[in-house]
Amino acid sequence: MFATGVTIVTARSPAGDLVGLTASSFNSVSLTPPLVLWSLSRSAASMAVLATGAHYAINVLAADQKELAERFAMRGVDRWAGVAHQPGVNNAPLLSGAVATFECFNRSRYDEGDHVIFVGEVERCSHRTGAAPLLYHGGRFYTEHPL
Repeated sequence: MFATGVTIVTARSPAGDLVGLTASSFNSVSLTPPLVLWSLSRSAASMAVLATGAHYAINVLAADQKELAERFAMRGVDRWAGVAHQPGVNNAPLLSGAVATFECFNRSRYDEGDHVIFVGEVERCSHRTGAAPLLYHGGRFYTEHPL
């Protein structure tokens, strides 16, 4: 019952394959140095790439990206089909139209329960001024501010 924004974490495998997943577990940790965190289930298919890779991007989704959030949360689909993106400074895919992007160095990981907490050091970030965020609360996406 905690309202959050919605992100898609993206990376590129050593072989160059694109990896991405929807995550609502995203928080700021520190301003100096700039650190953020997010968590991933140990059983996630993308765990091997994200746990061993050096860089990833966190894309904060805009209100008009609900379908993208749903697609990147599904299994057995081509998540990247027709998705506009460009490579970031360290080659992690940046999704076009995101409210904000955080390009991170995979600084540390903590195994806790059935998840792994990733702490990323932000190397570069950007945002779209005035863009409305996609929200998630009570198992539902909201494209307009419910409050």
